[in-house]
Amino acid sequence: MAQLNLQHLDKIYDNKVQAVFDFNMDVADGELIVLVGPSGCGKSTTLRMVAGLEDISNGHLLLDGKDITQAPAKDRDMAMVFQNYALYGHMTIYENMAFSLTLRKENPNVIHKKVLAAAEILGLTSQLNKKPSQLSGGQRQRVAMGRSIVRNPKVFLFDEPLSNLDAKLRGATRREILLLHKRLKATMLYVTHDQTEALTLADRIVCMSMGHVQQIGTPLELYDTPANLFVAGFIGLPPMNFYDVRFEDGMLKGKGFTVPLTDEEKFTLSGYNGKEITLGVRPEDVTAGGGIQTKVFSNENLGMNTLVHGYMGDNLRVTAKLRGWTDYRNGDVVSLQFGRKHFFDKETTNAIRKEQ
Repeated sequence: MAQLNLQHLDKIYDNKVQAVFDFNMDVADGELIVLVGPSGCGKSTTLRMVAGLEDISNGHLLLDGKDITQAPAKDRDMAMVFQNYALYGHMTIYENMAFSLTLRKENPNVIHKKVLAAAEILGLTSQLNKKPSQLSGGQRQRVAMGRSIVRNPKVFLFDEPLSNLDAKLRGATRREILLLHKRLKATMLYVTHDQTEALTLADRIVCMSMGHVQQIGTPLELYDTPANLFVAGFIGLPPMNFYDVRFEDGMLKGKGFTVPLTDEEKFTLSGYNGKEITLGVRPEDVTAGGGIQTKVFSNENLGMNTLVHGYMGDNLRVTAKLRGWTDYRNGDVVSLQFGRKHFFDKETTNAIRKEQ
């Protein structure tokens, strides 16, 4: 398919508001990159700059080594799938999928073969004579993807394509996109605010906040070794527990609680003796049976797991994701312990690593 190079991209609007700052990334041939972050973080703006729908204020965009920074959208050999499908209601599914090729005045036989091939990939062969109004939301999204597939573009761009679907359809369509990527071996950029989509789809994730790239890495890297507080708090559901603590006497001392440390953790924090840091613990790393007394105020049974919410220490919130079904009631006191811990510098909010 294609290699894509985003080199120091900025987006500055006429009113001097900057939406994207110094975006740098090399996208390998056939890679599926997911841009994730809260609303207004710049992820869709970045995608639109790649598509040619937004001008690039500074920097360069290269496709297979060719500079396309100033190239119009129609000449970039990319196909974009939008959130709202943008299907023509008066046309059949076949006509919708063939529309871009018809505009190019391609040979009708070629168009027919491409539409049938795309319909086969997406399971739409039996729907080609229907109108969009006769299809479910998930099927309409597949039609929008099919319209892109028939163009055989070098890069596929997805802008929150599942946002309008209910939870069940979102999961099913997400799996279809993953299968589509594996089958086409296509280069894809995918924008979402849903971390579940990011973690399940991506070869690599770009986590953004306020126009800045916070971290680029595999889903496991962002989950297991977040670069800073923002990434740690954004990636993972339920979100990570955070506490202000002081490293003293080989342990962490918080407000009304203490946390023992392993020798390895003490070594990691050796440069922070006597200093305050931020401790992060994922709910799935909080387990029963330790010395942290917690008063339960909510118990959410999810089947195989239970989310237990409570207060520990000096009225500090804690969420634990415990295995199995529990029947804690409001006011029950349970003992918890922290397993895998994450440490963050109070001033920079960056993660504290061994090498530091």
